[in-house]
Amino acid sequence: MSEVKQPADCVRKADIRTAIDALDEELLQIFARRQLYVRRMAEIKQHPDEAFDHERIETMVSAIRLRAEELGLEGDQAEQVWRTLIDWNVAFEKRTIAARLEVQD
Repeated sequence: MSEVKQPADCVRKADIRTAIDALDEELLQIFARRQLYVRRMAEIKQHPDEAFDHERIETMVSAIRLRAEELGLEGDQAEQVWRTLIDWNVAFEKRTIAARLEVQD
């Protein structure tokens, strides 16, 4: 793989694509690690209703949005990404917990 350049040092589209591809790989690895915690949370929670915590979600999204803006990222973009991630995680936890309870019955 080619060397990843800083944005200001990119003079060709290929330079930028290489950097974005490298960052995408890092993001995938981070999301995969995050998913391990979501899986563990689903093991710990006792009922599917525990998967959705409105107050926790809103607090988390607000903090993510603020931090994103501090970093120069559009708050709307960060919020949309995290809400999508959270929605998927809630659904995953609900399915996982419900399946576990079904097996226990």
